[in-house]
Amino acid sequence: MKTLRVFTLLFILVFGNILYSQTTNVVKEVQAETKKLSKAVDSKNESAEADSYYNIGETFYNNGNFPKSEEYFIKSKNIYEKLNDKQNLEKVTRKLAQSQENQNKLRSALNNYEVASNIGYSKSKKVLNANDVSRLSSPSVAQKAEAIQNNINISEKENNKEDLAASYSQMADVNMEQKNIPKAEENLNSAYQISKKDAPQQALEINQKLTDFYVGNKNFDKAIEAKKEVLKEDFVKDNSQKKVEQIQELAEIYIKKNDPEEAIVLLKNAYDIALNKGHTLEAQKSVKKLDSLYAISENTTASVNLYRDFLKRLPDLVSKDRSLVDNKILEDTEQRISQLEQEKKLKDELIRKKNIFNYSLIAVLVLLSCLVFFIFRMLKKVQIKNKKIALQSLRREMNPHFIFNSLNSVNQFIATNNELEANQYLTKFSKLMRGVMENSAEDFIPFHQELDLLQNYLALEKTRFAEKFDYEIIVDENLNRQNLQIPGMMVQPFLENAIWHGLRYRTEKGFLKLSFKKENQHLKICIEDNGIGIEESKKQKTIHQKNREGRGMKNTLERIRLLNDLYQKGITCSVKDSEKGVMVEILMMI
Repeated sequence: MKTLRVFTLLFILVFGNILYSQTTNVVKEVQAETKKLSKAVDSKNESAEADSYYNIGETFYNNGNFPKSEEYFIKSKNIYEKLNDKQNLEKVTRKLAQSQENQNKLRSALNNYEVASNIGYSKSKKVLNANDVSRLSSPSVAQKAEAIQNNINISEKENNKEDLAASYSQMADVNMEQKNIPKAEENLNSAYQISKKDAPQQALEINQKLTDFYVGNKNFDKAIEAKKEVLKEDFVKDNSQKKVEQIQELAEIYIKKNDPEEAIVLLKNAYDIALNKGHTLEAQKSVKKLDSLYAISENTTASVNLYRDFLKRLPDLVSKDRSLVDNKILEDTEQRISQLEQEKKLKDELIRKKNIFNYSLIAVLVLLSCLVFFIFRMLKKVQIKNKKIALQSLRREMNPHFIFNSLNSVNQFIATNNELEANQYLTKFSKLMRGVMENSAEDFIPFHQELDLLQNYLALEKTRFAEKFDYEIIVDENLNRQNLQIPGMMVQPFLENAIWHGLRYRTEKGFLKLSFKKENQHLKICIEDNGIGIEESKKQKTIHQKNREGRGMKNTLERIRLLNDLYQKGITCSVKDSEKGVMVEILMMI
């Protein structure tokens, strides 16, 4: 028989340890919030996600499962911190501190009360949390009492019954430290009366605290009275599991009072209710406690009959035990929450990697763009530099034919002993060459300097071909001679062409006209001659002249192209036969 009892006890202990007391309402609430949590994760609504974690934590808190509530409050707090949602962060941090305090994690609770106070979204909550910091950290009982009383006043003003009941319970602890037993009893009763309507779990905890207080002071009758009072409450009468637990607590008081007979009656009652309602864990507790009482009275028969009855009813009891199903559902639900969290982490990791790839790609593209831009800019600079070098080279080139003929003219003047003419010609020629060399470093020179060079050039040519042509230079009075800038020696090759290929072949004296006019925002340069014309000039060219490339005109046209590329001056040049000879028109923006 003893072996049977030991086997049964082992079975109950193993079986009982896998049970975990939760009500169906808790399971339903957690399931409902898990569905909301799943939607929040799918829609990436972090605020709703934090709300769901908070609500799950509060469900566990209200059911007295403080470790679980702490776990979910922490998850909620982390998201609210990320969102910088100060109102909800203050709320969840305070709740987290209360959950930790109920687990006697006083240092963690103190830190979170302080954090909640520093957030300070609500003035009243800031004071409440600051008072709780003072209550937990102050070594002085009087300071603790003052902090609690301040919280009682705030909670009464805001009709916050949960905090008010907790404050009265805390005040009772202070009263116990002060050895003020009547005041402690009064405050615990006040806490119980406030909480029993809206916070049944809190009321049961306060009632237990009250009965423990009475038992500690050997006032068993008041403890029994307080426990019987709670058994009359609707939230106990309507919850068979809570009813069995409270009857067992009452039986425990009778045992301490040394009244085992009344305790046995109560435990049998608790056992019967547990069997009928399918509360395996509670039935096990009643069996174990009854067995210990039978052992004290050496009533072995009653003990054996009890175990036999329990084993006989055990299969039916397990089949009716809703807590097993609820426990499994709750376990599956929490696994689903864990799975959601893992899925979210994976999604976040994928997004993070994708973002890293995208940002890296963008960075590479930006780098390549910068590199291309840099290379393009360098090439552009090189092109501009090359064009400027080419321009400078073209500017420095004078028609070697002109230089050769000019020197021949000087030689002819010397050979005919016309030293004066040779001297004057050489002076004008050297002045022209010096002007060309001085201005060869600049792309544009002042108009008046260019005008001097052209006048000097035409004077030289007039000296050589005195009988072949006359010339005239006309300058528009509207032109600003001092500020106007034009390309140096750009007109000279056209003048040279007019003289050498048109006017010098005339039998009669010809005429060359050079004019500078302002038209809107453009400078118009006209070179008119009454020479033999373009077509006739081509016919009279020797074979040598046809084979030799004309460098003067080619260089000038290349200069115009380069100047337009570099400075966007819009220079245009047209050369055509006219009724009298050849007309050259050059247009450029002023």
